[in-house]
Amino acid sequence: MWDFDHCDPRRCSGKKLSRLGLIKELRVGARFRGIVVSPKGKQVISPSDRDIVLSAGLAVVECSWARLDDVPFNKIASPHERLLPYLLATNPTNYGKPWRLNCVEALAAAFYITGFDSYAEKLLGSFGWGGSFYKVNETFLKRYKKCTTAEDMDAAQQAIMDELEENWNESRRHKEELKLQNLSSEDLLFANPNHAIIPNDSSDEDDDNERGPPESGSEGEAAPEATKE
Repeated sequence: MWDFDHCDPRRCSGKKLSRLGLIKELRVGARFRGIVVSPKGKQVISPSDRDIVLSAGLAVVECSWARLDDVPFNKIASPHERLLPYLLATNPTNYGKPWRLNCVEALAAAFYITGFDSYAEKLLGSFGWGGSFYKVNETFLKRYKKCTTAEDMDAAQQAIMDELEENWNESRRHKEELKLQNLSSEDLLFANPNHAIIPNDSSDEDDDNERGPPESGSEGEAAPEATKE
């Protein structure tokens, strides 16, 4: 791990892994021959990178997403820089945000995709929220693990994003339909002028206009109760 001290040490997942002895810190400028998970990578990590991870390891850049421009990526030397595919963060800071993985999530994602599930689970197990990462991303990770090359990963990621967009559009259409249905229902609550109750001319204030005028020929006899609309 290259650590640029951007994060609060009490909340930094990379520093916690270091304290637990689960990760080794690298000095800036040190050359690393394994896979480096970096936002500046040009190729998506894929199951075909398994042999590189097995022989030379996996590294990550510990920095703030808000301060990427401050990171001297030109001093992070590796022939195997990789991007991560579409995944959702489950860490407390960026929960639910795509691609905003923290250090341990990035490492775990790379291990899952390259077939080192037990390594991923070991790292995530050090965090109370760690178990949610696989649960939230299980469908995506299973599809990525079926890929062979980086090109396959690009295609799988694009298919996932297309599906998510279609689902979002369908949800939006459904909400609009419900909105229109609710408006139609509200229209039915307005009084129908064809069924208006005709008030009588009685001076009895307690009558409350609930009775119609006396029937013809039956003066003094109460008329039947008017139907409420």
